[in-house]
Amino acid sequence: MRKTAIGAVTALVLVSGLSACESEGGTPRPTTTATTTEAPDPSVHQSGPESPIAYGLQVPKGATQLGPLVRYRSSRLIGAYQPELDALIAQEDAERKQREADAAEEGKTLPTPAPTPLTRPKDDTFNLLEDPPKPDSTVSLMRIDGNTSDVIARMISQIDKILPDSGVVTDDLSTYCPSTDGRYTGCTLNVRGLTGGDRDIRITLTVDPGNIATRVSAPAAQTNPVMTLSVSYVGEPRKGQIGRDTEGIGKLPDENFKAPESDLIWPKMDKDAEPTVALLNGKWKAPVGSSILLSGYRPRFVALNTEKGNQADLIAEEYARSVGDKSAFTTDVVEDLNEISTTYTATRKDGIQAFATYVLSARGNYAMLFFLPKPKA
Repeated sequence: MRKTAIGAVTALVLVSGLSACESEGGTPRPTTTATTTEAPDPSVHQSGPESPIAYGLQVPKGATQLGPLVRYRSSRLIGAYQPELDALIAQEDAERKQREADAAEEGKTLPTPAPTPLTRPKDDTFNLLEDPPKPDSTVSLMRIDGNTSDVIARMISQIDKILPDSGVVTDDLSTYCPSTDGRYTGCTLNVRGLTGGDRDIRITLTVDPGNIATRVSAPAAQTNPVMTLSVSYVGEPRKGQIGRDTEGIGKLPDENFKAPESDLIWPKMDKDAEPTVALLNGKWKAPVGSSILLSGYRPRFVALNTEKGNQADLIAEEYARSVGDKSAFTTDVVEDLNEISTTYTATRKDGIQAFATYVLSARGNYAMLFFLPKPKA
């Protein structure tokens, strides 16, 4: 059996008493009253330009990543390794039963294992494997602080460098960013292709300027557009474990790279929505003791930081349980790099998915929550 190396992050986990109330379905949920008013220290919870994301992609100049990267195993990756895990679990169970039978014949009783301390992080779901599969999906949540068009153009140019044969258009933002009355309304770029190292990946870029009708941005956006970048390996799952190096990228766009000239402009928001508003599915509110680092409307997400170790985990799990169907609820724990990520996924019958990742790291405790539409075929 592989022994998990929790490392320094273990000391960060604290026992917390998270206030909860009962949802209509009887599932405990975090208290949905006002969030803490004290803003989190941005120097601790943000990453600046050139911070690595995945496959050579970086946070572009003019953007700030809030919270950690969300790194998780896709259902395809889990499915590829599940038979191997199930076999090892069955073997352990058979060995345990044999030890119990042998002890009973000798008139002995095996000692009861000590309960797992509440302060200990969960073990990697695949810790029985000698080499547990590494996450194949990554999400970065960013706020655009610089010139919006230039930042988006830098990000699109990076994507073109990573997937050079995918036909990404770099000289016309309107290809991915529609407009109304001379103003951009947002952006969506979804592309699949091979990296220089022949890694089959999908990259999705979105930009959400806020609610254009009310001129109100999502909580913690600082009236700036919000950008998300998702990178997933979509080839044969086991081949994706070989490595994430991307060859032949060349020079990424430098800090002076600008968007092509255009008469289109980005709408300006007047203010942020209050942190006490309902987000995600329109019912969820940030619990007491948590701070919103960033949130968005398209896609619907919230990045939270909590002071107490267990609270972020409870928020993530109970959000997913409250939105999705119990029959389609899954949990996967990943121990990777210097973080432990626990991802809860619940899919409703209509295909809508509640997706939440609790990240325990040396920088803090985070709950990264998403409310996603039914995936396109």
